[in-house]
Amino acid sequence: MSDTPAAVPAAAETEVGSYFVANYPPFSVWTPEAVREAAHPALAAPPAAVPLGLYLHIPFCRKRCHFCYFRVYTDKNAAEIQSYLDVLGREWELYAEQPAIAGRPLDFIYFGGGTPSFLSVRQLGGLVERLSAVTPWSTAREITFECEPGTLTEPKLAAIRELGVTRLSLGIEHFDDHILELNGRAHRSPEIFRAYNFARSIDFPQINIDLIAGMLGETDEKWRMAVERTVDLDPDSVTIYQMELPFNTTISSDRMHGTGQFQETVAPWSTKRRWVDEAFAALERAGYTVGSAYTAVKDPGRTKFVYRDRLWQGADLAGLGVASFGHVNGVHMQNLDSWGAYADAIKAGRIPLNRAYRPTDEERLIRELVLQLKLGSIRPAYFRDKYGVDPRERFDAPLASLDRDGYLAEASPEAVRLSRDGLLRVDSLLPRFFLPAHTDIRYT
Repeated sequence: MSDTPAAVPAAAETEVGSYFVANYPPFSVWTPEAVREAAHPALAAPPAAVPLGLYLHIPFCRKRCHFCYFRVYTDKNAAEIQSYLDVLGREWELYAEQPAIAGRPLDFIYFGGGTPSFLSVRQLGGLVERLSAVTPWSTAREITFECEPGTLTEPKLAAIRELGVTRLSLGIEHFDDHILELNGRAHRSPEIFRAYNFARSIDFPQINIDLIAGMLGETDEKWRMAVERTVDLDPDSVTIYQMELPFNTTISSDRMHGTGQFQETVAPWSTKRRWVDEAFAALERAGYTVGSAYTAVKDPGRTKFVYRDRLWQGADLAGLGVASFGHVNGVHMQNLDSWGAYADAIKAGRIPLNRAYRPTDEERLIRELVLQLKLGSIRPAYFRDKYGVDPRERFDAPLASLDRDGYLAEASPEAVRLSRDGLLRVDSLLPRFFLPAHTDIRYT
């Protein structure tokens, strides 16, 4: 997202940055009417022949980061949290009664937030026990768990590992305590190293580290230090995001209303791209492989991200929790986005959907193409086999524009591949592939 309210940028306006393209068509065209017309029929239909994943939104945090734009809560007591977890378990039971979901094995599971590691060992154990009683987790190829380092103790990390988590994702964001404080992060650097070292000692199959380029207070020197410390830790994968400031963050609100709380300047997108480029180069020198616009992995043969890859190839996803997104039988759907309405719907025996959208075949093609381009390349054969379309012919105009602007490195029968410059700004380039009706509108 840009540093102003999210809107689809014009094709040439790459220097102002972009919003993070998470789906297609844009969320702003999803409607409440489509819940009845599309989502309910999709859930009542036989299952599609695609993998099924489960997303769990745990919307609790110790504090709200100043750049956060997610649905999270920092003021809930233990009883309220347990009530939410009970509702979450009931929501999965309701899903499991739907013909599109009933009896299907889980291929991947993702605990997202918020801060899943905010939960206590007892709360985590009770939630997993209830969910896995409905659908066994033994078939899951990957179970990802997001963590904030300061919420992790050795008993909690051990419990997370015992729950079967295969991919631990540490939201480090930075190692500099002043930057962490300035941006509202709850943890500090000593907690990072303590949590990471213990997690490594109990043999999680994959440990991922998240960084953010362009946080308030960032400098060239501090960014280099953050990258060096990341390399020293030697994680299995590193995810780097470029700082986004949509309108509903504390920083954006402060700047729009002129209250003056945040005096630090925000790095321009060109600087954020340069910092990510420098980080990727340092990671490559250390033996990593850049696997997408955001990730570098130590061993691509062993280290995968099943959740991402399955979703970007059209897998089904049951999204549980307030405001969560899902995709079932070709229909996009999102839950109600307020705690009360969400919980009341489930207590009344209803799956708590707020809006939905059924993409056309052409929109499904575009969705998979733009999401897979975020990997840096696509295979034309994949789209020929699945959709009967050669993307080099169907999208000749946007591909020609990428080539003209220096963002395309290859367009052969084997691969369409972005240049490194194109990869670093890929989200700002993807609207070139959108249908005309989906350009120049709000993304969310």
